[in-house]
Amino acid sequence: MKFRISVSEEKRKQLEDYLAGRGIEIDDDAEFVISETEVRTDFITARNDKKERVNISADEIIYIEAFGKDIELHTKEGTFFAQDRMYQLEEALDKKKFIRVSKSVIISRAHVKKIRPSLSMKFVLTMTNGDLVDVTRSYYPDFKNFFNI
Repeated sequence: MKFRISVSEEKRKQLEDYLAGRGIEIDDDAEFVISETEVRTDFITARNDKKERVNISADEIIYIEAFGKDIELHTKEGTFFAQDRMYQLEEALDKKKFIRVSKSVIISRAHVKKIRPSLSMKFVLTMTNGDLVDVTRSYYPDFKNFFNI
C-alpha cells in the first residue's frame, strides 16, 4: 500500500524512515495521506512548475482552485500545485482569513479587490491579481456573512 505524507520538514525524514522500515511505500500521488495532527495554518506545502517542494505563506495565497484532483494555489509570484484535497486545505487555513466560495474555489479575504453582485444570488469577485472568481449560490449566504454584506 502506498501513502502520501503531509508533515513538517522537521518530521518528514523521521516518518519516511519509520514507514520504510515497515515496508510502507511513500508516493506523492498516493490516495491515502498521513498528516500531522497539529495543522499549520501559516503556510501550505506545494510544488512549483519545476516539481520542487516549496512552502507558500498563507498570506501570499490569493485564491485556491481545484480542477478535479489538481489543486492550484494562485499567488502574486505565480501558480503552485498542492497535493492536499480542497477539504484539507479548507480545514487547514484560518477561517477568519479564507472562505470557500464554490465547490472548487477558496479565496483570501485580504486579496478581494472588488465584489460585484450578479444575477441569481451570485457575486463576481475581482482578486488583487485581476482574476475573476464566482461566488456560487450555495455559498452565497456564508459569503455575505463573512463580509458583513
